Amino acid sequence: MKQEKSVWMHIGSGSFHRAHQAWYLHRLIKQGDDSWYIALGNIRNDANALLNQLAKQHGEYVLETVSPEGDREYETITSIKKILPWDEKLSSLVLQGSDVNTKVIAFTVTEAGYYLTPEHQLDLSQADIQADLKGSASTIYGALEKILTARVEAHGKPVTLLNCDNLRHNGERFRAGFLAFLKQKGNNSLEQWVEKNTTSPNTMVDRITPRPTADIAERVKAATGIDDKVPVMGESFIQWVIEDDFINGRPALEKVDVEMVKSVLPWEEAKIRILNASHSCIAWAGTLIGLNYIDEGTHNKAIHKMAFDYVTENVIPCLTPSPLDLAKYRDVVLQRFGNPYIKDTNQRVAADGLSKIPGMITPTLIESYQKKITPEATALLPALFFVYFQKWAQGKLPYTYQDGVLDEVNHKKMMLASDALTQFVSSETLFATLANSADFHQLMKKAVDKVNTWVNANS
Repeated sequence: MKQEKSVWMHIGSGSFHRAHQAWYLHRLIKQGDDSWYIALGNIRNDANALLNQLAKQHGEYVLETVSPEGDREYETITSIKKILPWDEKLSSLVLQGSDVNTKVIAFTVTEAGYYLTPEHQLDLSQADIQADLKGSASTIYGALEKILTARVEAHGKPVTLLNCDNLRHNGERFRAGFLAFLKQKGNNSLEQWVEKNTTSPNTMVDRITPRPTADIAERVKAATGIDDKVPVMGESFIQWVIEDDFINGRPALEKVDVEMVKSVLPWEEAKIRILNASHSCIAWAGTLIGLNYIDEGTHNKAIHKMAFDYVTENVIPCLTPSPLDLAKYRDVVLQRFGNPYIKDTNQRVAADGLSKIPGMITPTLIESYQKKITPEATALLPALFFVYFQKWAQGKLPYTYQDGVLDEVNHKKMMLASDALTQFVSSETLFATLANSADFHQLMKKAVDKVNTWVNANS
């Protein structure tokens, strides 16, 4: 009797999943282990065109990778065997998620998609959360409630719920948010089932994946002869660290260089603070002086120094001791950012600053003060965002700023006020306990003055 294949259902059909997790499972299939495949869908209707095109291509597409030296490689990814078309009821996701062969439900919804407060609690004031509590399914919580309710009714087999985002402690914080959502909704039976029949391993994911542009398709056609309408591009560097806590089996990911560990904490902290925060620093700074791409900003001496000093003076002392060589990691990260062939846009990396400051930057500010270090280098990052955000409020950014928690009316009002900086720094959502620190307010005033002086001299 032929054994049924196991299904890895992935929610979130963006470029990152297709350049990262799908690539790892594709490598496993290439090694001869085809016991798992991916079923791919989306919670919202903003990826319908992509999903429709992927369906026409039977889930296959070409991944172009490029090294800092400009070496390009092309590979047809074959791990996505099933496309789950979108409808308002999420019918395909519910059907697939309740299938007994679906043993992992993974998702990339970005940091803002978890709707958490600075204290990492579910933010019940968010309109999307309120809508889902009333029966909608526009967030990961509302979608999973529908999916897992159907799963319990069908057979009740356990399933692993796996984050693939840059949220710190992503598994445990997602899990707390989801259980809080179910409790708030009064769905006690599903809440109890989730506690006993699911696990949520923490993970760390890494590969720079810019938004695809038309010239990728042209290069793919020239190099491979394949007329791919939905190719993706990524840097040659890739990493995936996962806590080995799967409740109903998993692919043999260790055979394709996924690091299966007991705790992802050291890797996670290094990546979020050194890579993600520096990335945003370069994007905000580059935008302010008229640059378009991350590699341009990385090769600008002043911007490179801002990122380098931030890591060296504040992050490394906060994260020491570490099993990683943090200085080496810093240098590798900046080399990756300087890759002139990736053409990652400042617009993409600058997005979601209102979530990135509390998640990626504020912990280093707080811990520096605890270590009796004045975090002058780190303060420049939120100062860059403040000046950047003021440009947004004034309508002076060269592109549309995208942020999952942006309240356009109130944020614009705040950033155009005469005491904008005081309001900004006084936000406990952004800066936690530092919002009430006179020393921090003074530090931020100096940092913003420094940024404005630099911007005026270079733009």
